[in-house]
Amino acid sequence: MNRPKADEYPLFYKGYIDTVKDDVLTELEQQAESFPLFLKGIPEVKASFAYAEGKWTIKELVGHVIDTERIMAYRLLRISRNDTTPLAGFEENHYVANAHFSDRSLISMADEFATVRKANMFLIKSLNEEELGRVGIANEKPISSGALLFIMAGHLNHHRRILQERYL
Repeated sequence: MNRPKADEYPLFYKGYIDTVKDDVLTELEQQAESFPLFLKGIPEVKASFAYAEGKWTIKELVGHVIDTERIMAYRLLRISRNDTTPLAGFEENHYVANAHFSDRSLISMADEFATVRKANMFLIKSLNEEELGRVGIANEKPISSGALLFIMAGHLNHHRRILQERYL
């Protein structure tokens, strides 16, 4: 699968996509293993830490990653199946505020991410080049199925880097 062209996704996602290696499928699979292991290495006593006032805690950031994984996979499903219905955006802060991530253990969230990503990989691996080239509308902007794979991987890369640099 080829890297998405600039007209296949909103400019907002360029920073995410730029962090992804050319072999996005391998990267997605590796993340399904490496990210949960990384999370399980964080002491539970740090899981409620936020690096500044008004910033998410580690658990909230991980919850956001899981929510976004699900949303991007849903977009991937709809667009790859040639559903031309425009897809709404989502307000990430609203999602976090209306979840109860603080009630969860970081280990359970690590396991959930691994399970969600592994399930998503069945969909991803089933798609052919035609399906990966389809373009739909999400958050009022055109986006291709193939670009969504790079966005999923890049979104995780972005937040893992933030965890390492600002939280740990």
